Amino acid sequence: QVQLVESGGGLVQAVGSLRLSCVASGRTFSSFAMAWFRQAPGKERELVAAIDWTATNTYYGDSVKGRFTTSRDNTKSTVYLQMNSLKPEDTNIYYCATRKTPWYIARSAAQYDYWGQGTQVTVSS
Repeated sequence: QVQLVESGGGLVQAVGSLRLSCVASGRTFSSFAMAWFRQAPGKERELVAAIDWTATNTYYGDSVKGRFTTSRDNTKSTVYLQMNSLKPEDTNIYYCATRKTPWYIARSAAQYDYWGQGTQVTVSS
């Protein structure tokens, strides 16, 4: 059973930084892409960032390009989301996700099969 556990959320002032972590267990971490989504109340989950199995290819949503960076450490089965220059509109629950299909990034939440419990990020103005 694949399990994903996020950590690192919290309250931060605008223009501040946070780093989210997601530890995976239950299968070979290095063979699978990882992604970060966020979801505001009443809205669909939005793909924030994703990284493929080799860490060669990454994807960022337009709203976070240049501010957020995702990376992975396969020795620790962990994916990270470094969030800089945070804005109040980044306030959200952030979810880590991965797929049953190995290797490649997908851009739709429907293509991800395993999800963490989410971590709240709140950015004050």
